[in-house]
Amino acid sequence: KGLPHLSPGTLAGNRHHDDLCYLCVGFFYSIFQGSRQQVPSNCVIKREQEKCMEMMALEHSDSEFDCPWFWDNLTCWQPAKVGDVIQMNCPELFSQFMSEEDYELGKVSRNCTEFGWSELFPHYIEACLYEEGNSSHPPDMYYVSVKALYTVGYSTSLVSLTTAMVILCRFRKLHCTRNFIHMNLFVSFILRAISVFIKDSVLYAEEDSDHCFIHTLECRAVMIFFHYCVLSNYFWLFIEGLYLFTLLVETFFPEKRYFYWYIVIGWGTPTVCVTIWAVLRLHYDDIGCWDMNDNAAIWWVIKGPVLASIMINFVLFIGIIVILVQKLQSPDIGGNESSIYLRLARSTLLLIPLFGIHYTVFAFSPENVSKRERLVFELGLGSFQGFVVAVLYCFLNGEVQSEIKRKWRSWTVNRYFAVDLKHRHPSLASSGVNGGTQLSILSKSSSQIRMSSLQAETPAT
Repeated sequence: KGLPHLSPGTLAGNRHHDDLCYLCVGFFYSIFQGSRQQVPSNCVIKREQEKCMEMMALEHSDSEFDCPWFWDNLTCWQPAKVGDVIQMNCPELFSQFMSEEDYELGKVSRNCTEFGWSELFPHYIEACLYEEGNSSHPPDMYYVSVKALYTVGYSTSLVSLTTAMVILCRFRKLHCTRNFIHMNLFVSFILRAISVFIKDSVLYAEEDSDHCFIHTLECRAVMIFFHYCVLSNYFWLFIEGLYLFTLLVETFFPEKRYFYWYIVIGWGTPTVCVTIWAVLRLHYDDIGCWDMNDNAAIWWVIKGPVLASIMINFVLFIGIIVILVQKLQSPDIGGNESSIYLRLARSTLLLIPLFGIHYTVFAFSPENVSKRERLVFELGLGSFQGFVVAVLYCFLNGEVQSEIKRKWRSWTVNRYFAVDLKHRHPSLASSGVNGGTQLSILSKSSSQIRMSSLQAETPAT
């Protein structure tokens, strides 16, 4: 009862800045990619506030109490009389900042005095967040660091994938079924990165909870586009695995005929799934911006195909590794045992980012387990997957490198002859004929001269 006391209005004003740190970091939980998207923490707070307002509206006997209902931006305090000490559990929000095994339900208290509600004791940070063994860094800095990490990751992936697309489209000799599938995968990664940036800018431009109950068409269109890009990315990872597995298993493989089916699966199936999800949301769960997924049955329309693609790709990955082991151990393939295992390890490491095998780490684990690790792994490290795929399957590809070198040599030779021709034949260089045309004219004329000389030298029969 000897706690310091302040009026509710003063308390709310003094704590408003501290509580905003939890509002501004909550949105990270809503951008988990693929099958794991949780309710944003700021929306959890918004819901608790609405419940508190409803209870305040239902109660009409506040005159009997010296301390009325009080919402302090995190907890709803029931009315009390002078001398009462009200003890409440820590808000649900704080359980999202720590893993379930480390989190212990704490208690916070307020004293009803003749001057109104007292100050909170202990503070939320002391009672609900900082347990023994947890990080000493403020929680908002952790999530700001994660946001910076995935922003850099998606930006790097976007630049590298765009460059890889230009290279693969530019050189005709690289146009084959395998590279066409790679190009579609690159496009899916590009769209995924763009969708994340668009979602951040539209939904979380302001560090408040106003987006929790946005009903605009623009906001919902962003969510539909986001889910479509994520699903497409998973399906093209699945197609990469399916294509390579079929290539190893089937002796005669009609690649062109299968490629059209790959297009249908990679871009068509996500369209069907997202359309069904949007229709179900519109009729049965039309709440807010569709960024919260409380209805598990509807969410499985998106979550189910993602988990299925991850599981099938993992099975294909194991099958391909078995086939590679059998082929490398074949007596027809030379090399000692160490080189065989080295090639196998290299092939395995190359296939992991291409198939998205790293997603199996948290794919089937409960959503409330290892939240911090899951956040770093899927948002932080997962954002660099596009960059790794572009490097391994374009920039370090032997075909691509040889084609770039060939093109560079051709450009260098043409440039050399163009410059040399300019100095030797200024009249031609000043004419309206470009360097490439001049070279073709000279080569054609020289070949004609050579043929006429050969005919002259050949004796008549």
